[in-house]
Amino acid sequence: MYLTRSSEIHRVGFVSTRFKGTDGVSLETGKWRQVLERMGYDCYFFSGLSDWAPDKSMVVEEAFFGHPLVMDIQERCFGVTVRSEGLTGEIQAVRFRLKQALYEFVAAFNIDLLIVENALTIPMHVPLGLALTELIAETGIPAIAHHHDFAWERQRFSVNCIEDYLSMAFPPRLHTINHVVINSEARQKLSFRCGLSSIIIPNVFDFDSVPPRMDGYGRSMRKDLGLAGGELLLLQPTRVVARKGIEHAIELASRLKGRKAHLLISHQERDEGSEYFQRTMDYAELLGVNVIVRPDIIGAERGFTERGEKKYSLWDCYLNADFVTYPSTYEGFGNAFLEALWFKKPVLVNRYSIFQRDIEPLDFDVVVMDTYITPETVDTVNAILDSPEGVDIMTAKNFELGKHFFSFSLLEQRLRQVLMNFGQL
Repeated sequence: MYLTRSSEIHRVGFVSTRFKGTDGVSLETGKWRQVLERMGYDCYFFSGLSDWAPDKSMVVEEAFFGHPLVMDIQERCFGVTVRSEGLTGEIQAVRFRLKQALYEFVAAFNIDLLIVENALTIPMHVPLGLALTELIAETGIPAIAHHHDFAWERQRFSVNCIEDYLSMAFPPRLHTINHVVINSEARQKLSFRCGLSSIIIPNVFDFDSVPPRMDGYGRSMRKDLGLAGGELLLLQPTRVVARKGIEHAIELASRLKGRKAHLLISHQERDEGSEYFQRTMDYAELLGVNVIVRPDIIGAERGFTERGEKKYSLWDCYLNADFVTYPSTYEGFGNAFLEALWFKKPVLVNRYSIFQRDIEPLDFDVVVMDTYITPETVDTVNAILDSPEGVDIMTAKNFELGKHFFSFSLLEQRLRQVLMNFGQL
């Protein structure tokens, strides 16, 4: 049985495969951390890759989904329906080592509550999910499973040889776990498929903070990206993966005749392989669109390269953008959408299912496409680009709606609801 020094929760341990960079899980975890610390909790972190607070972190390399051993195991788990005895042994060996490390993490930082970020949701790291499930079952430690992407939402996980492990740990059915999802569709599917209840906590943003303003440092970014004066910069603030629908942004750029539109893709990560990246670049060349992917000078924070050149942040990308494209075919929620609202940028959104159910009814003033770009879509974007005053009115309205529905105050309110289930507050 799990015992704490106090019946109250004071120390929260976040667990994920990585806490680094600008992926959606890391960004959202950072927001939870801010709010929980503001509420008086101490936060600690277990992961396989991290650039967060070393004095409060335990980094175990095998916990990272990109570790060579883990990648080899994952490769053999999917696309086949029978696993070998040897593969089972390898999975169990990594599971055992990770479980021991998790026990050490809980003991070292005297953790009262675990918050598992997506590691009990999407099977990107099967041994870690098994290790976490066993730890929680063996200790009875209170836990929040924060679900961003379920296995059934990704076609590549549909054929596998680990159905027993998926049923056990993705997600687990344990009485000490409270499940949190980020949209209403996930809540419905979790109940239907697993018989588990959950609370919705959508992705949020700190709308009470003031967005950075353009300064001398950021003003040189366009020149460093190769843009001339008066040319149009479209921003695709995502990774290069197929469900982001980047080909639609490329088509839009090609159809904005006479504006010399360039498309900047902010994130270099290609977690789902390089085939789509190459297809994207080939399509851009076919349509004559300049697609800019510059991980050498765009990172999580400002700084300088080894050659002494400026390195720009994601915020610099937004500040320099004239228009944001977000033509995803599927999203768990949509961090980039909230970022565009915060920076008061006009945005194009594809009507992916979660947008239709959870966001569109809130009456945001955005350019909407439904599956593909139409002449009407292009006309609307052109009209917006020709009306700076209209942009100001549109984006001011969107900012206020974002502040009302997706702020840190909402996150704090929902977290208090979850913590009440553990007898807190």
